[in-house]
Amino acid sequence: MKILHFADAHIDMANYGRHDPVSGFPLRVLDFLKSLDTIVDTAIGEKVDFVIFAGDTYKDRTPSPTIQREWGKRIMRLSQAKIPTLLLVGNHDLSPASGRANAIHEFDTLQVPYVRVQAKPEFLRPADLGLPLQVIAIPWVSRSGLMAGTEISAADPTKVHEEVEQRLTEIVLEWLGQVDASLPVILTAHASVQGAQYGNERTVMLGSDLVLPGSLVKDKRLDYTALGHIHKPQNLHEGAHPPVIYPGSIERVDFGEVHDKKFFIVAEVAHGKTEYEWRELTGIRPIMDRHIELSSTDDITGQLISVLPPKNEIAGAIIRLTVIYPRDWEPLIDDAHVRAHADEAFEFQFIKHPQTDARIRLPADQVASSLSPLDLLDQYWHASHTDEEDIEGLQRLAGEILSAHQE
Repeated sequence: MKILHFADAHIDMANYGRHDPVSGFPLRVLDFLKSLDTIVDTAIGEKVDFVIFAGDTYKDRTPSPTIQREWGKRIMRLSQAKIPTLLLVGNHDLSPASGRANAIHEFDTLQVPYVRVQAKPEFLRPADLGLPLQVIAIPWVSRSGLMAGTEISAADPTKVHEEVEQRLTEIVLEWLGQVDASLPVILTAHASVQGAQYGNERTVMLGSDLVLPGSLVKDKRLDYTALGHIHKPQNLHEGAHPPVIYPGSIERVDFGEVHDKKFFIVAEVAHGKTEYEWRELTGIRPIMDRHIELSSTDDITGQLISVLPPKNEIAGAIIRLTVIYPRDWEPLIDDAHVRAHADEAFEFQFIKHPQTDARIRLPADQVASSLSPLDLLDQYWHASHTDEEDIEGLQRLAGEILSAHQE
């Protein structure tokens, strides 16, 4: 079976940049749609047997009708090519309210040929798929959703996670005990897996969210594990069978993915043996994150520009420059000059973090415990050289907050 696996499309993640004057779309949406077109073109051009999308179509469950139309166009191309396609519901596609429709429900509601929307854990057999293939499908499982179908108490949040994870593991192991050993088996899930890494190199740990155990997704009865939810591409079972793969998001979503290349997977899945290829998505918009802490007043503008990329690399990129400096040096920073250097960037964010050099010292006859919170705030505003007009407004607002809290 030749399958194509991708995940985390987030096609309306237009959090940076301008609009295209011809189509009216945010240019960032066009970036995501270009990657999606490459994936669909590959599936059709290489006549794959099966497409798995492992969840998170949009940035949330309320996409605009125009964005839904663009996603629908691409999925309908797969349907028209008669390629069986499985769409998992991800956490960004799912409403927190029980009984509400998910963001991709229309394919299920309209019974689009060859397209299946998977909104609940299920063991899909050849008769369900129209293929000599077995798929254990686990869309995003909300804690409340699984608790509603089991007898788990919400009294202890930590215990809830443990019991939900244990129950889900039991269900999957039960299905694995029912597989036809002569046919390939795929596990696909929109979930975290213990030991996976996020884009900022944090390792997934048990306890903070529903997390699948590594031993479950690496079970030898599986022939491929197709994951979604974590944007960093990785194989959690390198050099062993089955491959356990997060392909990652199809475009860089934020500054946490600065260094990540973007991929989808084409795999030849057979019982007991799977070969796969990382297909890199090209033309991905660069995102650059630069930092500097000023320690000298000599040519501050030159120091800031020195940490930015050269002009030829800036064009079309999303760039963030964060500068830390003593508050007194604020007048020495030439914003206009720095922004002029980055004027060909797709978007340039200039983040300034002024620091107060010394700790605030109270008069000798005062101690902090003798002052009210408002008195302490007033000391802070003056020590940090805040304008008098601003101090008056800030103190008034702080007073309202404190009063509401006491009530």
